[in-house]
Amino acid sequence: MRCYCSICRKTGGGGGFAINLAGDAATLSVSGAEHKRFYHARMHDGESEAERHFCGNCGTALYLYDARWPELVHPVASVVDTPLPRPPEIVHIMLGSKAAWVDVPEGEGHVHFEGYPELSTEEWHRRHGLLET
Repeated sequence: MRCYCSICRKTGGGGGFAINLAGDAATLSVSGAEHKRFYHARMHDGESEAERHFCGNCGTALYLYDARWPELVHPVASVVDTPLPRPPEIVHIMLGSKAAWVDVPEGEGHVHFEGYPELSTEEWHRRHGLLET
């Protein structure tokens, strides 16, 4: 998913969005974990429960963890050192928050949502035959 919300956009840098993945929290391995820090984003209705982890030395966004879903971790794609597969489609979310200067690709292979899609990440993987069990 490419997330265009103001928090991902500002913490992830790049093209005005962050590419968020969903992973098994038990498989997360971080080198240099002693430098890792996290914060809770401030939202219009208070502080987010999710922890946005980043490198305390260089500021690189690493991943999001939320204790409400302890089995999941959401790494920022650009920090993953192992090969990642090319997705069968790109899901663009939170377009209602996108910066005016950002161009969003359209056409075949691109799906767009103003907010969060109703389909969960797990359901998306099932639909595309990509869920590993």
